[in-house]
Amino acid sequence: MTKEIEIEIKKQLVDSWFKFLQNEICQQFLELEKLKSKKNISSFQKKKWKKKNINEGGGVSYILKNGNIFDKVGVNRSTVSGKFKKEFRSKIMGAEKNGKYWASGISVVAHMKNPKIPAIHFNTRFIVTSKNWFGGGVDVTPTFKDKVEKNKFHKKLLDICKMNNKNYLKYKKWCDSYFYLPHRNESRGIGGLFFDYEDKNWIENFKFIRDLGIGFIDLTKDIIIKKNKIKWNSKDKEKQLLKRGRYVEFNLLYDRGTKFGLNSGGNIESIFMSLPPEAKWR
Repeated sequence: MTKEIEIEIKKQLVDSWFKFLQNEICQQFLELEKLKSKKNISSFQKKKWKKKNINEGGGVSYILKNGNIFDKVGVNRSTVSGKFKKEFRSKIMGAEKNGKYWASGISVVAHMKNPKIPAIHFNTRFIVTSKNWFGGGVDVTPTFKDKVEKNKFHKKLLDICKMNNKNYLKYKKWCDSYFYLPHRNESRGIGGLFFDYEDKNWIENFKFIRDLGIGFIDLTKDIIIKKNKIKWNSKDKEKQLLKRGRYVEFNLLYDRGTKFGLNSGGNIESIFMSLPPEAKWR
């Protein structure tokens, strides 16, 4: 088998996984919506988009707004290709010479109606240039501290890493460093995992990506079920909106996914899906 055929098979396998995972996440989130009401359930709005050059792919976004559990949640999947702009090529591994790339990934951001439930973010991706690798991460951003929840969240991620012989402490430290707002001198949330340039063993890395995707569904379900009945008031909501302001600052100033999407001709609405429906600054 030639390297060209091998990489095409890998692309197809990854793309199929992300399609499956997007469907599983959307179904799980709709089930969680029923926790508050089995009658009044908001539905996901499906939006397809294509790059200007239709031969360079596109994506599908599912967005749910003003739900029973979710103020706003987006589940995006895209598979795109093309050439990076010359000024951006040096920032992407393997793209320095001709800028050609292929990328497939899924990204999820959930902003909760109940301020006592943290915002949740997850993404995984596979990128092909002259090299190929996996990247991604998962983290939560609570408005209110909860040590028990934090420990359980990190324990689950530790277990997933152990199952896949991954360096949990490395990924955790990378996450803490990445999701940090230097202009505020504070972290965005309580961390999680962040990783990139995983290119050593494709089969093992692909398994890790799949385990992390299923683990994300389990984590989200566990957090929401345990907290969706906790009461909250207007002061709690005000505090949540201020915390969301920090979320916006990070995603617009520092987020790699935002920069990658803008520099690869991605869909603007999908790129900014991560922004909350409301936020405040002080």
